[in-house]
Amino acid sequence: MSWETVIGLEVHLQLATQSKIFSGSSTRFGAEPNTQASAVDLAMPGMLPVLNEQAVRFAVMFGLGIDAEIGRRSVFDRKNYFYPDLPKGYQISQFAEPIVGRGEFEITLEDGSTRSIGITRAHLEEDAGKSLHEDFHGQTGIDLNRAGTPLLEIVSEPDLRSATEAVAYLKALHSLVLYLGISDGNMAEGSMRCDINLSLRPAGSDTLGTRAEIKNVNSFRFVEKAIQFETLRQADILESGGRVVQETRLYDAERDETRPMRSKEVANDYRYFPEPDLLPVVLEESWIAQLRSELPELPPAKRARFVSDYGLSTYDAGVLVDSRALADYFEAVARDCGDAKIAANWVQVELLGQLNREDLDITRSPVPPTQLAGLIRRILDDSISGKIAKQVFEAMWQGEGDADQIIESRGLKQVSDSGKLEAMVDAVIKDSPDQVAQYRAADAGKQKKLIGYFVGQVMKASRGQANPGMVNQLLARKLGDNQQDA
Repeated sequence: MSWETVIGLEVHLQLATQSKIFSGSSTRFGAEPNTQASAVDLAMPGMLPVLNEQAVRFAVMFGLGIDAEIGRRSVFDRKNYFYPDLPKGYQISQFAEPIVGRGEFEITLEDGSTRSIGITRAHLEEDAGKSLHEDFHGQTGIDLNRAGTPLLEIVSEPDLRSATEAVAYLKALHSLVLYLGISDGNMAEGSMRCDINLSLRPAGSDTLGTRAEIKNVNSFRFVEKAIQFETLRQADILESGGRVVQETRLYDAERDETRPMRSKEVANDYRYFPEPDLLPVVLEESWIAQLRSELPELPPAKRARFVSDYGLSTYDAGVLVDSRALADYFEAVARDCGDAKIAANWVQVELLGQLNREDLDITRSPVPPTQLAGLIRRILDDSISGKIAKQVFEAMWQGEGDADQIIESRGLKQVSDSGKLEAMVDAVIKDSPDQVAQYRAADAGKQKKLIGYFVGQVMKASRGQANPGMVNQLLARKLGDNQQDA
């Protein structure tokens, strides 16, 4: 039987506030365990939560960024359950009246096609602490530094149909929140993680199958692998006549498999009720309008502008708007050098290639936009060839200065003097009688291939500094003249 995979994602996004959602405790990552948990975070008697306005601001910015419904009135609830790293015995969250309601989020797939994924809601809540198992020899340590960190939980409709679509959705969300500046999106540190809800149904059916929930997956690669494994696991069960059990599972990266965490035969009774210590959040229209006016240019609009204003392909524009910092870098280079297409090529191929090889982010590039633009200008004015430019780029990467300094100090300026080039061409032709004869006897199509030999010899004689365009023109004329003389 042919099966259709049905996937919905719950993304937990840590918001980039300096303090926690209901207390003044720091949210800094990496502090010594249990040094950033206040009496409020621990729910000590008499302690009252105070809502962090910046968390509300960031949540609304997200909702505006996907053009979703904004809850003019939202309510915090107590979600009651027991877990060792949940010090209160309940979590302050939102349920019936979230701050962000329904919306649509468009993703672009590898083939250039787009899909619209429904957003059910995005609600504010506090994070729990963290259970540590590695260093305690059969025991569990509890670190409550993370308890109370503000989260925005983004819940999608079950509109995703494959691991590829799920990863594209997550990458698009990641890009959006970085553009908005509401989270650092660091998945390795847990700033963005997701729960995967996955089920199978017969192809063409409208009825949802029994789902499994895979908890707390924190990398694009692990999301892809977890979905692939779980899809095959459920298909094997169904095709053998078995029944998929509704349960919560974990993805084990070392074994590349999902494994049971706990049974979930029925929905948990969290006994939601309105948080008695927090008033409803009521947003004024003028405040929302001001936030809307302050939003930056977001990836879809920037991608369209790069295509229309700079003449880039949809693919190139998509690569360059992947992050706000990369898009800003490209625009700075394009404005400075005056040729957006060459700028796009150098940023994507040479710069990103070198950054990837050294595992660096664009913000840590040792070559600033002004230096790369200066290098491109020297290509455009024929001071250096594209081949020499790569040598100059390597020197710039090592901190030897800007393009002009390196070209001058290494004597790399391209030879464009017609007299000097003509002498080199004449010498190569004189020293290559056999190749000249082959060229003269060849048809036009083969001559285009054979002329590469002569170009190579001239470039060798000039130590790579001859102007390739002028060399090709001189060779075509000189070899044509020889053929006419014959």
